[in-house]
Amino acid sequence: MAPSAMAPAVEALAARAEQQRQTGDYGGAAATLERALRIEPQQAYLWNRLARVRLEQGQGTQASNLAARSNALAGSQPELKQNNWDIIATIRRQSGDVEGAVEAERKAAGG
Repeated sequence: MAPSAMAPAVEALAARAEQQRQTGDYGGAAATLERALRIEPQQAYLWNRLARVRLEQGQGTQASNLAARSNALAGSQPELKQNNWDIIATIRRQSGDVEGAVEAERKAAGG
């Protein structure tokens, strides 16, 4: 899921945030992504990554909102949209919204 063109500084921040996320430093990853978003607030990839971090932190409502925002900015990035719908489906399923989860999974599959 390669992001669309980002400024080099933003790419560096995104890479650092991913390293932080993978080592379990979710607070650091979120702060790094928020910094990158201050530079490029229209970058759908960054909103997606922040949604993933919030999901891993157990902040489902925020993760869902961030994934939806990423989808709104994603344009013609089907892999990114699929990942966002996967996040939304996970959150809906965790909250007991099985119908909503199935709908999100259908959208993730391109339906």
